[in-house]
Amino acid sequence: MNTDILCLRVLLVTPAAPLRDLLRQAAAHASVPAEVMEADGAATAKTLIAQGSDLLLLDGGMPAAEKTAICQAARAARQNPFIIAIGGDTGAGAEVDGSVQKPQTAKDAQKIVDRCIRSRCPTRVLIIDESPTMRGIVRKILAASKFPLEVADSDDSVKALPQLRGGNFDIAFLDSNMPVLNGFGMLSELRGLQPDVATVIMSTTDNSAVAECAQTAGAIALLKKPFFPADVDAVLYRLYEIDAPARTD
Repeated sequence: MNTDILCLRVLLVTPAAPLRDLLRQAAAHASVPAEVMEADGAATAKTLIAQGSDLLLLDGGMPAAEKTAICQAARAARQNPFIIAIGGDTGAGAEVDGSVQKPQTAKDAQKIVDRCIRSRCPTRVLIIDESPTMRGIVRKILAASKFPLEVADSDDSVKALPQLRGGNFDIAFLDSNMPVLNGFGMLSELRGLQPDVATVIMSTTDNSAVAECAQTAGAIALLKKPFFPADVDAVLYRLYEIDAPARTD
């Protein structure tokens, strides 16, 4: 996660003063600097949305009409914030990007708000695949993600390994069938040396044996080629422990 010279604008929207206090205090101690704005209802929220924000934390317990009005204002804004419902999905009419549990304690709030804020920082991604065509396809898929990503690629797993060991990346997409050192070999190397790097195995097969092997090795996901932006987003939602919005179809 790249947080160099970064300060996010976070808008808290809830009529509940205790919840606002919890979220404000948590944002003040987040791992990424955050400028916090607060609103207790739709009217104030819409004014602040027009001023620009990166992240909107919306109380899922607010009246449906207010939530819908706030979400519509956010979608129409010049700077479109990522909307996360606090306390579960907001339901039909209010289009959010994700949801998290409602915090009960200051410790809960700290964890929840921190991962919401970190999800808006560029996630540093390394694609490792010997095929230039496949690397280009994966780059295009990543470019369509809801999450901000900084993407690099490599055709050589052996040369890429020192970069991953050095903590230069947050997540790596590894081809399972690379020569010399395949994706599972890289997983084995990274598990003890750099466990903070999340890993995704890319494979042409999705049989249960390969999936079990990937999970046992420590991968956070197995993606069968070809995959799509929604598949990548599902991995990133899992990485940041944010629930994806409920499907309406």
